[in-house]
Amino acid sequence: MKRLLIFILPILIIVAIGFTVFGIMQVRFTEEKLMEDLQRKAKSVAEGIDFSAKAILINNDLKSANRLVESFQKRERLQGCIIYDKEGKILAITERFSDWKEKDKPYLKDILATKVARGALENFKDYSVYSYIIPVIDDENNILGMVEVIYDTSYVFTTMTDLWRRLSISLISLLVLIVLIMLLIQRQIFTLPVVRLTEWFQHFQRGEIEEVHPIKGQDELGKLASEVEQVALSLRVARKVVSEKATERMQKDELWTEAKLRDLIHARLGENALFVVSNREPYLHIIDDITGAPKCVRPASGVVTAIDPVMCACGGTWIAHGSGNADRKFVNSKDKLGVPPGDNRYILKRVWLSKEEEEGYYYGFSNEGLWPLCHMTHTRPVFRETDWQMYTKVNQKFADSVLAELPSKNPFVFIQDYHFTLLAKMIKEKRPDTTIALFWHIPWPNPEVFSTCPYQEQILEGMLACDLIGFHVQSHCNNFLETANRLLESRVDTEKFSIVRFGKETFVRAFPISVNGHFKQAASSPDLLKEIERIKKEYELEGKIVAIGVDRIDYTKGLVERILAVDRFIEKNPQYKNKFVFIQLAAPSRTHIKHYHDLMNEIDELVEKKNWKYSEGEWRPIIYLKRHFSQEEIKPYYALADICIVSSLHDGMNLVAKEYVASKADLKGALILSRFTGAARELTDSVLINPYSIEEFADAIKLAVEMPPEESRKRMENMRKIISENNIYRWAGNIITELTALRKA
Repeated sequence: MKRLLIFILPILIIVAIGFTVFGIMQVRFTEEKLMEDLQRKAKSVAEGIDFSAKAILINNDLKSANRLVESFQKRERLQGCIIYDKEGKILAITERFSDWKEKDKPYLKDILATKVARGALENFKDYSVYSYIIPVIDDENNILGMVEVIYDTSYVFTTMTDLWRRLSISLISLLVLIVLIMLLIQRQIFTLPVVRLTEWFQHFQRGEIEEVHPIKGQDELGKLASEVEQVALSLRVARKVVSEKATERMQKDELWTEAKLRDLIHARLGENALFVVSNREPYLHIIDDITGAPKCVRPASGVVTAIDPVMCACGGTWIAHGSGNADRKFVNSKDKLGVPPGDNRYILKRVWLSKEEEEGYYYGFSNEGLWPLCHMTHTRPVFRETDWQMYTKVNQKFADSVLAELPSKNPFVFIQDYHFTLLAKMIKEKRPDTTIALFWHIPWPNPEVFSTCPYQEQILEGMLACDLIGFHVQSHCNNFLETANRLLESRVDTEKFSIVRFGKETFVRAFPISVNGHFKQAASSPDLLKEIERIKKEYELEGKIVAIGVDRIDYTKGLVERILAVDRFIEKNPQYKNKFVFIQLAAPSRTHIKHYHDLMNEIDELVEKKNWKYSEGEWRPIIYLKRHFSQEEIKPYYALADICIVSSLHDGMNLVAKEYVASKADLKGALILSRFTGAARELTDSVLINPYSIEEFADAIKLAVEMPPEESRKRMENMRKIISENNIYRWAGNIITELTALRKA
């Protein structure tokens, strides 16, 4: 539209200026002509009655004078006639113009003195008239009096107004006609060919057509079409070659790496890109509170931590809610950008939500309804009909965004988490050929708990539109199968671990999520060592045993229990006063929800109370850092920590535990891990705890503190081996393998 205005606007301005100049000249010419005609008529009438007026003035015949002026009473444009004596006094005046007597007429003296006729426009009341006055002279050249003729000039101005109106209508009609003609020309010459070329390129890229482009001719547009065709063909050939080579390399490698996952994607998916959908975006742009400049940050999210390395390895498109306050400044016309910044590996497409949509869909139904429903932390879920309606609306908005990107043949969509239980069904209704997997990153409750949800049937039907549903652990799979069996009319196959409803089969599998198993801290990195020293100096950690926790502030993470356990540990083991420090990195989360707001206040008060309890000099047993930390900012804390505490009351997996283990390349450190996390099934060499038992928790801290170095090293080595083998690339590879197997079946 902007380009079209640039093209048409100058033409319209030139035409408008030219037509206006012509109109002004035409109006002026017409006005002058009408005024000349008026003056001529007034002079003719005045001279015509001069002889009669002369006789009247000589004989002083007032009766004849009145008859003469009244003869003008019924004329249309001639307003009236006035006869003056030789002293300038009115002898007779047309009745309808009798108010003329009151008008000041200084020009009468000049005419009596000069004996010269005068014609001019005069203001009278609220309008103007044309006055023509001649002296009446006898045979001896003596002045007898004067005769004045008054003409109405309103018809002149009415004529001018009508002329301007006709000119304006003509100008507007001409401009509209020019715009329509230019639009037609622009559409025929440029828009339609480009639209046809764009549609052809989209279909060709998706593999829907094989024929050559529809643009013929040797002009510049034809040359552009030919170049686009060459690029499209080159891309298709390159993809085929990459796919074949990837298959060969994949068969040779045993350990799952980024390269092996990339080869698997190319070999199994070929030209079909992978589409990931999540609520949380992997990179968001925000305005820095200090500098006021926009900056790119990684949000605190297990989903982001897990999926970003996968997308960097295999490419594709990640569709997510654009929640950063500067996000709109960095997307193109299709709401897309390349990420990671400075090293673009995949495409991020942002979906925009209004405050009302975010409030109902995210804070409302997702996090006040589904989140507490699925976590057994004794927090009552809240279900509102308005939240459900907004949740449905946002799921449809994401479905429309996904459908706009899908290629024509066998697309793969990988949906993340509980925010999109309806999305698969919405996509399948329009594109039944799409292969869809949903990974549920949080626990799945038992049927009794889930049955309390008023929208249980719609949620289960939406999820069962998927071809594959993944959970972290087998017990969650079992809960889901039992839920579907009891709450829906369906058939559960316990051998295949699938659910069949209305002829549609959905497979349910456990895929324990992980982190990059090859993630290593560069222990000798000058920047890292410098940051470690800064932290030690700032918080006086030199020579102290350091424990760390890294969490969002959430009631499922057991932060209150963790602080109480640290307090109890110091109470039972006073020898560790001034020797033990616990650092909690806490990212504020969902602060719009009252439960979370209250939790933050509770933790603040509890930390202050426990630090006051042990206040001795500068030592504080608990260092509570409440803000968002980037992945780079967390690394030095992992490096200096002797112990990492993960005390979730209920968790799907918990990647902090795996991140800490993966970061310990020197094999130093101990992990205290809640039995109620998915990670506890794999990391059995950690110190396992029941976070609800504060005594057991405190004893576990002592066990980790006093663990012999040889035992600690052996445990860390075993856990690192598990994470190295079952890393994020293996997790993604297993899901992709399962998906492609479903497509072939």
